[in-house]
Amino acid sequence: MKTNRLEAFTDGVIAVIITIMVLELKVPAEPTWPALLKSWPIFLSYILSFIYVGIYWNNHHHMLQMVKRINGKVMWANLFFLFCLSLLPLGTAWLNEAHPRPALVPTVFYGFILLLTAISWMPLSRSLINCNGGDRSELGEAFGADWKGKASVFIYALAIVLAFYNPIISCLLYAAVAAMWFIPDQRIERRLLDE
Repeated sequence: MKTNRLEAFTDGVIAVIITIMVLELKVPAEPTWPALLKSWPIFLSYILSFIYVGIYWNNHHHMLQMVKRINGKVMWANLFFLFCLSLLPLGTAWLNEAHPRPALVPTVFYGFILLLTAISWMPLSRSLINCNGGDRSELGEAFGADWKGKASVFIYALAIVLAFYNPIISCLLYAAVAAMWFIPDQRIERRLLDE
């Protein structure tokens, strides 16, 4: 099977996820700058979640540029990935609504969503690699040991545990992982530029 329907479906779901997140932003109660500035934690969590969605969309796009075909395993792995990513608006909204900010349980839940989404990326990438020639394929060689993916899972798990000590540390770790992935995956980017 070709990748075009999978790409179009994924793009549509990601567009809906972003739309849901932006609709959760509330207009300040008063028409003043101080009223707007009171909402800075909400804007900050929205920006972080938006960046995460953008990172996954960008890397998904790059990954699919390196493959010629998909199969049923890829489609199910992609659906699992999209399911996990679609929970991000809920986690973001709960993080924003809970007081004091950031509250323990919403911070842990947000981290759990990030952890689950990172874990769901692994079967998606693995099924794409297997469907397109295995570890010696262009995508397989580009992924290699995937240290960034494994490091992300470790940092999310650590952040979840640290939330019981201090939720702010967890949020900083979530932001650190986003910063680590902000630049598109260079392993794939280099190969695409060589074509």
